[in-house]
Amino acid sequence: MVGSRVKQEAEAATVRIGAALAIPTVLRSLGVDPAQVLAEVGIDIALFDDPDNWISFATRSRLLQHCVERTGCQHLGLLVGAQNDLHSLGLLGLLMKYSPDVGTALQRLVQHLHLHGRGGLTTLVVDDKKATLAFEIYVQRSVATDQIGDGAVAFMFKILRELCGPDWLPDAALFAHRRPADVGPYQSLLRVPLHFDAEQYALTFSARDLEGRLPNYDPALQRVLQQQIDTLEAGQAVDLPRQVRMVLGTALASGRANVDQVARLFSMHSRTLNRRLNAFGTSFRTLVDEARFEMARQMLEDSAMDVRQIALALGYAEASTFTRAFRRWAGITPVQWRENPGARARRSPGTGA
Repeated sequence: MVGSRVKQEAEAATVRIGAALAIPTVLRSLGVDPAQVLAEVGIDIALFDDPDNWISFATRSRLLQHCVERTGCQHLGLLVGAQNDLHSLGLLGLLMKYSPDVGTALQRLVQHLHLHGRGGLTTLVVDDKKATLAFEIYVQRSVATDQIGDGAVAFMFKILRELCGPDWLPDAALFAHRRPADVGPYQSLLRVPLHFDAEQYALTFSARDLEGRLPNYDPALQRVLQQQIDTLEAGQAVDLPRQVRMVLGTALASGRANVDQVARLFSMHSRTLNRRLNAFGTSFRTLVDEARFEMARQMLEDSAMDVRQIALALGYAEASTFTRAFRRWAGITPVQWRENPGARARRSPGTGA
């Protein structure tokens, strides 16, 4: 069943501890003992001694949720993300640092971030004069998605400041959750317009910033680093359905989720993509339905968007069409899902349940 597969993938997804390395430091700054808080969720604080240690995506999510509950700090993820920089990305951070320009560095971030874990996807979209660097969680039924998303925005902000200069500011910061009661910490860190209830976690900025030359550009060193990255890539092959799932969330949000456009991302014809997906026992249509159901569920739970807005965000021309699809997936309407958590069916597209 699809629901069973989703659960297995969520448990199997792992992330490098590097990006979460600041959790003990943030806990101390909030007046709690990190060793005790970590022990309460079954984690030895020694895990944070080495940034190359790994943790399951599900465990990290539960840890962040528990940290928020223990400290009462609703912007804890933002604080953790703000402690990161290129160094937190290890070998990938070095490759970015020694790239020729900002655009190349960010393209390498997009291309290789999965080496630091599976569970999220970073994209860079350039549209006319605007660039959007975005992060999307693709592990379904995750907890603390708001904390992970906030941390990603803060992390992207710190990376761009390191690449573009200490005074760099984006045009806007986007958050795919409700406006918090206290936006002060967000304003203090980012100092730009904040947009909540957005379709993704992202920073928007001038496309001209991508042309900025990097002072540490070293062609010889970047060749060596790229070779090491390529070796790591060869050891982390991902099956095709999982790769398609990784890109569908962003493709849906940007209105580019038809089979021809997605197939081009994998340098193949749409017929070839469908044939290869069929060999894995699935189809493009099934994967799109799964992605839409997950995005709809998260928007209903994490944002104040109404059904019409969610329908448009998912590519439906009419709210009624979306409602019929959602009822087919979940057994209840979107409004019932949002208003009555106890009635939510444990169901995903294609389960037949």
